[in-house]
Amino acid sequence: MKLFISIAFLCLQLVAFSQDKTRILFILDASNSMNLDWDKQTRMAAAKDILNLSVEKLRGIPDLELALRVYGHQSNVTSMYQDCQDTKLEVPFGASNVDAIKLKIKQIQAKGATPIARSLEAAADDFPDTLQRNFIILITDGLESCDNDPCVIAKKLKEKGVKVTPFVIGLGMDLTYLDKFNCIGSYTDAENKEAFKSALTSVISKTLLNTTVQINLNDITKKPTETDVSLFLYESGTKNLKYTFTHTLNRFGLPDTLILDPAITYDLVVNTLPKIVKNKIIIQRYKHNIINVDAPQGYIQLKNRTIGLTQQTMRVMQKGKAETLYAQELNSKQKYLLGTYDLEIFTLPRTYTQVKVEQGKNFLVDVVPAGQLNYTAAKPVVGQIFVIKNGNEMEWVCNLEDGSTSGNWFLQPGNYKIIYREKEMKSTSYTREKVIKIESNKINTIIL
Repeated sequence: MKLFISIAFLCLQLVAFSQDKTRILFILDASNSMNLDWDKQTRMAAAKDILNLSVEKLRGIPDLELALRVYGHQSNVTSMYQDCQDTKLEVPFGASNVDAIKLKIKQIQAKGATPIARSLEAAADDFPDTLQRNFIILITDGLESCDNDPCVIAKKLKEKGVKVTPFVIGLGMDLTYLDKFNCIGSYTDAENKEAFKSALTSVISKTLLNTTVQINLNDITKKPTETDVSLFLYESGTKNLKYTFTHTLNRFGLPDTLILDPAITYDLVVNTLPKIVKNKIIIQRYKHNIINVDAPQGYIQLKNRTIGLTQQTMRVMQKGKAETLYAQELNSKQKYLLGTYDLEIFTLPRTYTQVKVEQGKNFLVDVVPAGQLNYTAAKPVVGQIFVIKNGNEMEWVCNLEDGSTSGNWFLQPGNYKIIYREKEMKSTSYTREKVIKIESNKINTIIL
């Protein structure tokens, strides 16, 4: 079953972008399947609404000419016949023909076939010349229904020296269906009419500006495989935030195309761990700009096999720096830029280690399982717990809860000494000691 698609072709772009005039040819699908319901109205009604709104926004733009071609509106399709020549330039290019296009859109009735390839081939002759910035935006609800192949037509146009750069917007369709357009170019999908309206607006913006940007987050092999991180674009040298994006790879595995104002010089912040800053980025007008950022990353994962332990935090720092880069929780996996990191794991006592993050690899920080210490006391106590190191060397670990009669801790394996007294006893002579041994995943219960 056909579903609603918008395809925008950037074509006939044979000269430098110094030419001032822009031409946009809209091709509207009026095949019979456009009468099917979609988003609380027919596909045809939705297409007319969206196209009318888009055309109206183009009114009065200087050095812009519009035209309208329609297919599938002249002959009824039947089970025995479809007219594969049913395509016509209804409104030729003109500087002030917004009203003429809107009137013709209103009159169109969907009833025929879907000769996409024939329409694209004919559309190449709709432009008065090839000396301007010429574009085609095709709005259709499905695949070619005639014998011609749009892929073959696209290939022929390229062989003639015509550049074809399409934008495909699919609405709520099966992604395997969208793969049919791989031979034509890139595409996005939208789930409802509002999303489609937004996507079509973006396509038109690209035809008017034709200044695009691709931000490559490169791995260690200089391939743009890193993604899924927030990007901030500031006006250079200021805190004036102009754009915020979540970096995305499209279905072809390439960084998604952005539209930025080329009049601004930018500072880029890539919110990796640690963040990357690239200053004074200049966008070249009327070109596809590629911003390369070296951002190879790997993972650190915190794991602890202590029975009963559900929470733990690890402080991550860049090697040699005291500043906390990230507080990572137990059993989480986090991406970091390649490099060496100092870790402080909030065990009792603290565990310190150093790790090296490598491209695409997961460094597993597997903490030695702790043992559990439980204590009870007949009367409230005060005291402290020390770990015994190097014979008689004592290192403070934690305090007993002031005035408690019970408590418990997860302690790393080792020998410990608890020094305490009953809280109400006012003489130092009532100080007591207990030495205990903690073993991994074992419970040690004592009475103070």
